[in-house]
Parts: sequence; structure tokens; C-alpha cells
Amino acid sequence: MNNTEVLRVYLWQIFLQRPLGILGGGMLLLAAIVAILAPTIAPYDPYAHITIQPEEVMAPPGPGHLLGQDDAGRDVLSLLVYGARVSLTVGFAASLMSMFIGTTVGMVAGYFGGKIGNILMRITDGLMVIPNLPLMLVLIAVWGRGLWKIILVIGLLGWTYTARLVRSQVLSIKERPYVLRAKAIGASGLRIIVYHIFPQVVPLVLAEAVLDISASILAESSLSFLGLGDPMLVSWGSMLNFAFERGAISRGAWWYLLPPGLGIVWVTLGLIFLGNTLEEIINPRLHTHHLFDPRRMVALVADAVPEATTE
Repeated sequence: MNNTEVLRVYLWQIFLQRPLGILGGGMLLLAAIVAILAPTIAPYDPYAHITIQPEEVMAPPGPGHLLGQDDAGRDVLSLLVYGARVSLTVGFAASLMSMFIGTTVGMVAGYFGGKIGNILMRITDGLMVIPNLPLMLVLIAVWGRGLWKIILVIGLLGWTYTARLVRSQVLSIKERPYVLRAKAIGASGLRIIVYHIFPQVVPLVLAEAVLDISASILAESSLSFLGLGDPMLVSWGSMLNFAFERGAISRGAWWYLLPPGLGIVWVTLGLIFLGNTLEEIINPRLHTHHLFDPRRMVALVADAVPEATTE
């Protein structure tokens, strides 16, 4: 096993010693399994047309409906399970988009600097000072509702912090000896960014992406709660919107309000636990500290995992 693999084993052992990280990963994994297996897990199809009786409107939990029914007689448990699909899809897709934009902007601004860097950072600063939610509301109201429109709006507005973070890291990395040597032998800027700088910022971007997923889920839930979500799909935010608009509070229908709210809290907390743990473990600044010696780290790992180094 080479030094990189030994270091990977060491980092994995550190992660296993972080209870909050394991808890967060388990919470996220459970939500993902529920979303993937929604057609199998859900007792009913929430998109199917049904005929209901008056007593089934916001009926409390009971046999056949463990979490009760909504104002249209649909099973709340089925709505909750299918809602996980939309919320997680928006979270992961919007986060992927914002991470791509933020990483690209941050690396270009940090490496090239000058007028290009200043222009990109001024655009970033301008977007950062504008509250995201009001701007999202305006864009969705003008552009129209739809799942992919929501993903695009959240992704296009959520990259600014990542760009700032990546730029600060690139400013440090580009002054390291191996980057200066690559410049000296005539390597192009694109090659240096792709082969020398990008691998160094990937851990930071991954840790930030996990936290950004929770922000994207909260943004989608907020838009849906305010009535600007996709009207054809069930999400946790739309469930809360319908519950508030159709009198769940006045009727004391807690079974209609609590499940989607708890679902949002569950996934968000899981992502925060996991993201904070990854950020603590994979922090590029630790590798630039003047006291950090990779050879010493590998030696410590080899002592801790002797059987791995003998393979």
C-alpha cells in the first residue's frame, strides 16, 4: 500500500472516531434510501386520482393511514416519502451546479488575478450583498414555476461563498514550489490549474458541497412554502404550504404539519453534522502549516496500521 492509500486509511479512521459525522452520514443515507425506494415504501401513490368522503379530509392517524390524511384525503406518509425525492433532487442538483460555478470562478480569479480576478470578485461581492431569498422569489415569479427552474435559480445564486473560499486557497497554493517549478518549465496556466491546483482544492470543495446541499434544500422548501414551487410535484415545502393555506393549524391537524417540517430538519441536521466533520478532517490549511511534515504523518499512519503497509 502506497503513502496515499495509507493516508486515506488514516483519514477514514479519523472519520470513524467522529460520532457526529457517522450520525450525519447515517441520517443522510436513510433519507436517500427512502427517496430512492419511494414507490416501494409509500403505501399509496400521492399522484393518483382518488375519491374521498367528507370525514377523510384531514383525518387523524389511524389504521391504513399512519400519519393521517391531508385536505385532499391523500395519505400524509406517502406524501412525506415522495416529497423526499424532490427535496433531495433539488438539493444535490443545485449544489452540484453552484459548486461547479464557484470552483471555476474562484480558481480563475485566484490564479490569474489582475483585471480578470477583480471583475469576477466584484460580481461575487455584488451577489453576496443581495439577499438570496428575495432575489429567488423575483426570478421564479418572473420566469415561472418548475422543478428545473428552481434548481437553476438556486444553483446560479448559491456559488458566491464557494468562489471566495476557493480563491483564498488558490492564492496560497499558487505560491508553492511545485507550482512555481511548473511555471518555470513552461506549463500553461490551464494545465497548472487542472493538474496542480484543482486536486488541492477538491477536499475543501467537497466539504463545502455537503453543507451547500442543506442550504439548497432549505431554499427549495422556502420557495415551495411561499407557493412558488413546482405545482405538479410533492415536496416537503409544498406540503407545509398546503397545510398552512388550508387551515391545518386552526383544525389542530398536527399530523399534516409536523412530518414535512421534521423531514427538513432531519436532512439538514444530517448534512450539517457530516459537512462539519469533513471540514474538520479534510482542511487544506493543515497541509500548508509550517509544522506539518507529510513524511512524519505517513510514519505515524504506518505505525497505526502496520498490516496495511505490509500488503
